[in-house]
Amino acid sequence: MRSPDREDKNILLNQVPSPVRAVMRHFRKHGFEAYVVGGCVRDLCLGKTPKDWDLATNATPDVVQRLFRQTRPTGIKHGTVTVIYRGMPIEVTTYRIEKGYSDFRRPDQVEFTGEIRQDLARRDFTINALALSENGTLLDFFGGLDDLQAGIIRAVGDPAERFGEDALRMLRAVRFAAQLGFEIEPETFAAIRENAHLLVHVSAERIRDEFVRALLSPAPRYAVELLRETGLLAHFLPELLEGVDFEQNRHHRYSVWEHNLLALEHISQHAPAELHLRLAALLHDIAKPRTLTVDSEGRRHFYHHETEGARLAAEILRRLRFDNDTIKKVTHLIRHHLALHHYPEMTDAAIRRLIRRIGLENLDDLIYLRAADRAASGTKKGPISGGTRLLLERIEQVLAADAAFGLKDLAVNGHDVMAAAGIRPGPLVGKILNHLLEEVLDDPEKNTRTYLLPRIQQLAAELSAASGSSEEGHRE
Repeated sequence: MRSPDREDKNILLNQVPSPVRAVMRHFRKHGFEAYVVGGCVRDLCLGKTPKDWDLATNATPDVVQRLFRQTRPTGIKHGTVTVIYRGMPIEVTTYRIEKGYSDFRRPDQVEFTGEIRQDLARRDFTINALALSENGTLLDFFGGLDDLQAGIIRAVGDPAERFGEDALRMLRAVRFAAQLGFEIEPETFAAIRENAHLLVHVSAERIRDEFVRALLSPAPRYAVELLRETGLLAHFLPELLEGVDFEQNRHHRYSVWEHNLLALEHISQHAPAELHLRLAALLHDIAKPRTLTVDSEGRRHFYHHETEGARLAAEILRRLRFDNDTIKKVTHLIRHHLALHHYPEMTDAAIRRLIRRIGLENLDDLIYLRAADRAASGTKKGPISGGTRLLLERIEQVLAADAAFGLKDLAVNGHDVMAAAGIRPGPLVGKILNHLLEEVLDDPEKNTRTYLLPRIQQLAAELSAASGSSEEGHRE
């Protein structure tokens, strides 16, 4: 146990919000202990501001509910009550001992104890087993401060026991290492490798959440490398491992695995910290090992790896229970990550169709991904090729012309179609609008009501006749 000097005490206590200190004083006034615990203390020692505040106390949950006016029984079975004090939610948990972990995730039995040391001994890592008292005394029974100063993630006690109690802790070790820039202590690392198979007992949602936090950390490449080295990655994203030592071609210096990680690193350093961008960078070439062909001269090709990659990424993200919006964004970027190539014969109409296909709202993201892909090749100079730069210049020129790129840009809408053609809502309305858009993409000057309204009537007759003819042929 360590008691900081007066200056250290003041530094730590001054960062604890007054409502939290007031709750701790209220416990003391009624004869109970209360400590700021866990990640809160870790962050305070690192000079960071905790997002949430957790207290541990020897008062039982029923006592906590009697001592404070506004409480919520957020985890009463495990001794947790949320106290709302001056509008601030503070999670208060009774000192406890946990026994039996038949599902490798949650204790089968929880017993309350009067000893803070016993409560801290059940925690995952030494850096999270710290407690700060109301007067600034810092309890450190397991060497957490030394590990913080050394930059080490170390399990409390026997690491194999800790991971057998809760298999998710193995992913948390990787996530903390990436977030804090720490190393995993050798005995703890070895225990993760030996127990990686226990990850099968953890829900996809829990795995996803830890994976997301690792990807959004300051060192996502380091996180993914640790996931591979510990054997954890094989249990929830084995497809990514297919790229290990998988040779590409003359356009790439690195294996598929190295290329994907370098792309992730580049986009994390040069693009906004958004999940869909980091997922797209990590997975953009995931299908290359499955699409390899070798021609008669021994050259390696990966035809359609972008479309197969989008399909495979969707399968992976659905398996990990990602939300539909994230899946849509990531797969769209992967499917079109080769789109920003300029060809001398490209017409303005072709560029307008390209904009429509990739979506103007996705253009910046595709530029980030294209730059990361190129930078990760190891053979190209500069994040953007001359051809891509020329294409972007032409896109800017086309955009400046204020052309139509989607149905919403047309000078007519569905109501106009129904009125002009004398038809009711149905598939024919959409078909007519899409035909009009194709014409406007070819010639933006046609995007006027003067041209489009008469054209609606013509298209309605043509499409209706074609539909009738098709039905006759079907009946024959």
